[in-house]
Amino acid sequence: MTFPFFTPKAKKRDQIIAIDLGSRHSKAVFLERVDEKYKLTRYVVLDAPISEKAVSVELLAEHFRHIVQAMDTKLRQVTVSIGSHDAILRTIELPLLPAEEIRQMLKFNAKTYLQQDLKDYVFDCFIVPPRSMTGGPEGTKVPPPAKYKVWVGGVQRQVLADLEAAIKVAGLIPDQITLGLLGPSNAFELLPPFKDAVALIDLGFKTSTVSIIAAGELCLSRVVEIGGGDITASLAESMGISYAEAEGIKIGMPAEVEAHLLPVLGPLGRDLRASIDFFEHHQDLPVGQVLLSGGAAASEYFIQNLQSELMIPCKSWTATGGLEVTLSPQQTEELPAVGSQLNVAIGAASTLF
Repeated sequence: MTFPFFTPKAKKRDQIIAIDLGSRHSKAVFLERVDEKYKLTRYVVLDAPISEKAVSVELLAEHFRHIVQAMDTKLRQVTVSIGSHDAILRTIELPLLPAEEIRQMLKFNAKTYLQQDLKDYVFDCFIVPPRSMTGGPEGTKVPPPAKYKVWVGGVQRQVLADLEAAIKVAGLIPDQITLGLLGPSNAFELLPPFKDAVALIDLGFKTSTVSIIAAGELCLSRVVEIGGGDITASLAESMGISYAEAEGIKIGMPAEVEAHLLPVLGPLGRDLRASIDFFEHHQDLPVGQVLLSGGAAASEYFIQNLQSELMIPCKSWTATGGLEVTLSPQQTEELPAVGSQLNVAIGAASTLF
């Protein structure tokens, strides 16, 4: 169940550039469709633009130009996902209403439905259809539910306007803008189905996210305000070294570094465990596996530490396993190290498949 937010009428494409606009690094993929197969032909990981103030439209436009130039393609349409620090994703329950009516309700009275005063936000929604309308005696139809589950995405109007303007200034066409929060769950649909409930944890720079999938449905999405940048900063402070030095040794995790990471890894694990406990309590269903993506997912020590905290089997994953990979020899060699960082971009592209 993919969620194309903010531009739900975007056309299906045979070629797609999807950009995961990150706080530290932006990740982008170029996919092609050939005979109903989807091929990953190029990817890019570039430093994100950094500014003491908000990133300007001009700086962001230059960043988009660099990404597309690195893709070496004439394709102008791009799909961009917005990070969790600039967007929200919530669920509400409502009677069955047209999506446009729901958007208007949220626009004028977001606090009532989302318990948060979100002024000048643009909202979009996805109404989750009931799993089955049969199940009565002898297979008879059951009445439709009084209320339906609705996923609501929101982003500040100015953020969305600046993003669209930057894409156009770069000489590109904004094909679709979606939420990075939905990237892992959308990308997960490319893999063979899992029998158990699965928690997808994406480790970003400013925040981490957890999405729980059960029976092919996104059941929970949460943001944890601890990310890879916090891990690096904690390591630098604890060891008395520079941020750049800490970033350089974080992934390798030599033994002498491990003890310095516990003060930040513990709170991260507990926050993620709280989200999983919430799901298991309300759904009466255990989470059987945790799949990790993002930069820190390359660290075996990090995975083992998180597994000890969550008490659930953990491993890194990449959505490239659901694609045909036709990369250059160099990118093929580098893919195992960066593959899990591409999941959000691949998930954004999957909404146009």
